[in-house]
Amino acid sequence: MAESAAVEYRIDRRSGVATYLQIVQQTKQALRLGLLGPGDRLPTAREVVEATAINPNTVLKAYRELEREGLVEARRGLGTFVTRTLGGAAAADDAPLRAELADWTRRARAAGLEKDDVSALFTAVLDRTFEGDQAG
Repeated sequence: MAESAAVEYRIDRRSGVATYLQIVQQTKQALRLGLLGPGDRLPTAREVVEATAINPNTVLKAYRELEREGLVEARRGLGTFVTRTLGGAAAADDAPLRAELADWTRRARAAGLEKDDVSALFTAVLDRTFEGDQAG
């Protein structure tokens, strides 16, 4: 039996984002970062429930959404497995960018910004950078 992939879901009940969508988003992020790859098994619903204290149906809803998007496949009695990855660059290719971002994050923290402040700042810059790329 395959080992569960190293993905730990963190649920932010104050975010205003539906819990199942947080699981979907965190799974996609792990796929983009190369933390999950084809053949990896997602944690079981029971494992996620034990780690996050959310309803098992919420986990199953998230996994169904990921399956609908063609990212995972449920195998009866075995678990839910990643079928494809996301992102263009391989994880090794983004190492210089990751190092720069880590350095920037440390400087922001040293300047007194809290995690939510850094996230808001980064998201604002990210949104502005990709503004014209989204078809509305």
